[in-house]
Amino acid sequence: MMPVMRCFLILITLMMPAASLMGQTNTESVAAKPTGPPNIVMLLADDLGWTGLGCYGSDFYETPNLDALAGSGVKFTDAYAACTVCSPTRASVMTGKYPARLHLTDFIAGQNRPYAKMRIPNWTKRLQPQQQTIAELLREAGYRTGHIGKWHLSGQGNRAAGTLPTDQGFDVSIDNPQGSRGYFLKSGTRSKSGSDFTTDWLTDKACEFIDDSKSSPFFLYFAYHVPHTPIQGRADLVESFEAKRDPTKIHNNATYAAMVASLDQSVGRVLETLDRNGLSDHTVIIFTSDNGGLTQRYGKHDEFTENLPLRRGKGSAYEGGVRVPAIVRWPGVTKPNQVCDQPIMTIDYFPTFAQIAGLQIKGSAINNPAEIDGRSLVPLLTDPTITFDRNLYWHYPHYHAGGDGPYSAIRSGDYRLIEFHEDNSIHLYNLANDIGEQHDLAAELPDRANKLRAELTHWRDRVDAQMPTDNPDFDPHRATVVSKRKS
Repeated sequence: MMPVMRCFLILITLMMPAASLMGQTNTESVAAKPTGPPNIVMLLADDLGWTGLGCYGSDFYETPNLDALAGSGVKFTDAYAACTVCSPTRASVMTGKYPARLHLTDFIAGQNRPYAKMRIPNWTKRLQPQQQTIAELLREAGYRTGHIGKWHLSGQGNRAAGTLPTDQGFDVSIDNPQGSRGYFLKSGTRSKSGSDFTTDWLTDKACEFIDDSKSSPFFLYFAYHVPHTPIQGRADLVESFEAKRDPTKIHNNATYAAMVASLDQSVGRVLETLDRNGLSDHTVIIFTSDNGGLTQRYGKHDEFTENLPLRRGKGSAYEGGVRVPAIVRWPGVTKPNQVCDQPIMTIDYFPTFAQIAGLQIKGSAINNPAEIDGRSLVPLLTDPTITFDRNLYWHYPHYHAGGDGPYSAIRSGDYRLIEFHEDNSIHLYNLANDIGEQHDLAAELPDRANKLRAELTHWRDRVDAQMPTDNPDFDPHRATVVSKRKS
């Protein structure tokens, strides 16, 4: 008998017959068709911007495997991370909740600027054990669960108890081997191909998990480190891209391009492993990123990447910080070469995975804070033209090297409003004709701006968002100094 679900009521619903839902199964390696609910593989890039793939417009990066994945499923043009930095977004994937509701609103363990204009709130620096994760939910429903790569949701020191991946629903958890430096393995450790690049070694582990899990439904959460700093690439790929580099192109950093290529090659190996095991037609693939690409710190461009035509990047309040690529393929459900312009967010993956697995979540996230905030994307996978009647929200009461201070934001239809908390200013943009957020409409459309600001304020109250406060130690000459004290 299935263990009792916790945190909220869940009903197991009857699954459609596998053949009718999923189509024909690849029988190259196995004779029998997989049965039961489909496998789920989530591939999460780290700091990959909206234009970081060939199919999203990069003029330099080469991503044939991800481009082919997009061509075989649904590509989302208006997909968002729940935060402009990583840990809060990862928490939203795991729980289906806004980071503001979780009070987990910065990368763990964050940073403190003791002389900045505002004092950041006493936020939660871990994914608390009482939060039910999608891994716990799926494991209770009979899935084997595996986490490969970056977690970045554990507490530090005495706050670590109960916050490791294996504490929060994963049967298997593997990250870089101890002794690795940056993206290179410790001396004597190599991937099966002989590479010393950590992405290749982790891909070995992801493929092994698939090989070991093919007899039962599984959930694989492969959370890449690339292309996060430090900017380091596999030598052969760096050399290849150096020979192709064109400084006149928007993307022209050969080392960064090599990192993106290693990500794409890894995705290709995961897809090949599914195919070799006869699982491709019985597996849902989701690819996205945890936030936008890092473009500048403290006002200086890093020359790593660029998110144009979006404004700015990681850490900022603008589209470049939160709009990300997102691709979903569900054989037998999604059709090839579909494009969806409906705004979605990482909070939506929890209910999506639950529905894919045949689980029904009861209740309303709006009326009951114990419920989730996301919405299942399954209707969009069957019909990408469907419209969701909702707003999306962001709340970042922190400072970041790539940002402009604490802010909140709302997207409602084509409009996005940003509220900066240092000066209480609001800025309104129509993304339909100003995707680069260059023309502030707040003064021209005061009624719309005030309405969206009121909705943003109401949402913050509803989720109990923590607010920054005036800092009595504010010193404009030392405002960017980061405290070295542990928080």
